[in-house]
Amino acid sequence: MTDIVDELKWRGLIALSTDEDALRKAFADGPVTFYCGFDPTAPSLHLGNLVQILTMRRIQEAGNRPLALVGGATGLIGDPKPTAERTLNAPEVVAGWVERLRAQIEPLLHFDGPNAAVMVNNLDWTQGLSAIEFLRDIGKHFRVNKMIAKEAVSRRLNSDAGISYTEFSYQILQGMDFLELYRRHGCTLQTGGSDQWGNLTSGTDLIHRAEPEAVVHALGTPLITKADGTKFGKTESGTVWLDPEMTTPYAFYQFWVNADDRDVSKFLRIFSFRSREEIEELERQTHERPQARAAQRALAEELTTLVHGAGQTAAVIAASKALFGQGELTELDEKTLAAALSEVPHIQVAELSPVVHLFAEVGLVASKSAARRTVKEGGAYVNNAKITAEDAVPAAEELLHGRWLVLRRGKKNLAAVEVTGA
Repeated sequence: MTDIVDELKWRGLIALSTDEDALRKAFADGPVTFYCGFDPTAPSLHLGNLVQILTMRRIQEAGNRPLALVGGATGLIGDPKPTAERTLNAPEVVAGWVERLRAQIEPLLHFDGPNAAVMVNNLDWTQGLSAIEFLRDIGKHFRVNKMIAKEAVSRRLNSDAGISYTEFSYQILQGMDFLELYRRHGCTLQTGGSDQWGNLTSGTDLIHRAEPEAVVHALGTPLITKADGTKFGKTESGTVWLDPEMTTPYAFYQFWVNADDRDVSKFLRIFSFRSREEIEELERQTHERPQARAAQRALAEELTTLVHGAGQTAAVIAASKALFGQGELTELDEKTLAAALSEVPHIQVAELSPVVHLFAEVGLVASKSAARRTVKEGGAYVNNAKITAEDAVPAAEELLHGRWLVLRRGKKNLAAVEVTGA
């Protein structure tokens, strides 16, 4: 395999490193035991977390051993936000989220073989630690002047909100994680986002003080930006989560299909496990025939399969085709259809009314007279059937799963009607 440092650099996955040459040598001498931490501050991971998990997988597949840390302790505290204090969640809530996050991470790493991944929880080495032990054994190694210089802390110190001692101490807890994993598992590398660099180096600094002979490393991945200026991993409906109940597989798939041509090359390198040659071919196709969206579709299929499985991906692709007249809407299961229709303009009505009324009400056209023109011109469809009569009224038996009508104007403009009183 290509040198893993070169591979990560080609994919745009190295923003910061404590010593790139030393890290390259460590990998060459390998295997390296490394870790990345995920705090349970929500019931699901999101696309930003997926960057870290897939980076771990790349390093593992290069012959190294990952430790996936879900922070049952740090999740009770919370990494300092840029603007204000976090709301502290109840211990039982955090414990439940720990299990949910573990279940999302485990399918994405390899837990067998010579470099099998290990799940760890920092509550294991913090819950029995007394305050005195924490201050004497760990706190003694931290210098306040360096702690307040960390970007996340200094930003809060200079804000009206200030920062509590609780959140100020977060970097000590994360530093202690690296020290414990070094002692327990021989872990010598921590990875994470570049916005976490202060916390990452807290760990290397602590190990250098507590274990002077140790050689350890930190690697920060870049924050992903979008060409249009909007935040990566966000849509109009909110954050793109890995949990299918929070972001449906259909919406997850559509996020990638709708990626800007200016972004898709970067996304392919960061998220796809295709070879360089395959990625460069998809980049070429995007440049020559952007309207085909070959790169977006390839990425959407690969990542939806990775996160949600091949069965869900097949259902999502079938739904995407059927909505635009390239498949049978009646063959879609109710859950997939509901997820797909939630992503297009939709209304609820108590009873069926003429098609021209529905087209106008849902916003596919500006008025009923515009809807009549659309019918006359042959551009009005209900459940993929062309409407030819201006006074047509859908029948109850046409409702998909007894609830929905799919309206389409022309080839691309979709909307849905849910009938609640039929």
